[in-house]
Amino acid sequence: MTLLPLSIGEMKNSNLLATQPETAMFKGCYPRIYDQKIQPEDLFPNYIRTYIERDVRMVKNVTNLNDFQKFIKLCAGRIGQLVNLASLGNDCGISSGTVKSWLSLLESSYIIFTLQPYYKNFNKRLIKSPKIYFYDTGLACSLLGITSEEQLNSHYLRGGLFESFIISDLMKQSYNKGTLPSIYFWRDKTGNEVDCLIEKGEKIIPIEIKSGLTINRSFFEGIDYWSTISDTDPKNGIIIYAGDTGQKKIKENVIGWKNIDDLI
Repeated sequence: MTLLPLSIGEMKNSNLLATQPETAMFKGCYPRIYDQKIQPEDLFPNYIRTYIERDVRMVKNVTNLNDFQKFIKLCAGRIGQLVNLASLGNDCGISSGTVKSWLSLLESSYIIFTLQPYYKNFNKRLIKSPKIYFYDTGLACSLLGITSEEQLNSHYLRGGLFESFIISDLMKQSYNKGTLPSIYFWRDKTGNEVDCLIEKGEKIIPIEIKSGLTINRSFFEGIDYWSTISDTDPKNGIIIYAGDTGQKKIKENVIGWKNIDDLI
């Protein structure tokens, strides 16, 4: 059994879900935030320190705990971005092999996950590197030095954090149903991209994740392009955004962030 931080559905059912996305992202989804009324700025630094000093110390290939802590922060700074082993290694002063090993450690500890690209039945001009996300955005905010919702709202990584918040919830939904996630992203080398693809048998559901509070026509461009090249109906597409109001468009469905709890 995989136990992850609370999902949006679990928080809704317990009347714990914040009304604003910035609040939800900043606080994160660890139960102790809610059942013990611990402030995020108190919980997460201690959580990180305990994780490094207790869990990481026991791993033989982590010889410098300061470097490892720097590495986690560098990962947070790349949230929602393609994994670049050489860049991470250079910035942290470690080898690409060590980067792979430490990423694997963070994944096995359910701190991060890497979202794999989808490239079935397509040509070779596709990105095949995974993206990096955190299971809990509250933890990621702490690692980024974000100390308030206001700071988060204007932070340059707000979009990546919102994307991580949504995709991690889809992962939780899958695990909570006892299934392995069949969740991917798609991007070609010219920059066309779909944030998330959910594979359900023979069906592929394209999802775009937008941190804007109001619906913009540009939200639909990725799914429209995907539908064209994959010869699929754009009505299967879903836009998840940071607003509250859902809409049934001529093509894609638009869902507010609070209402994604039954997509898997």
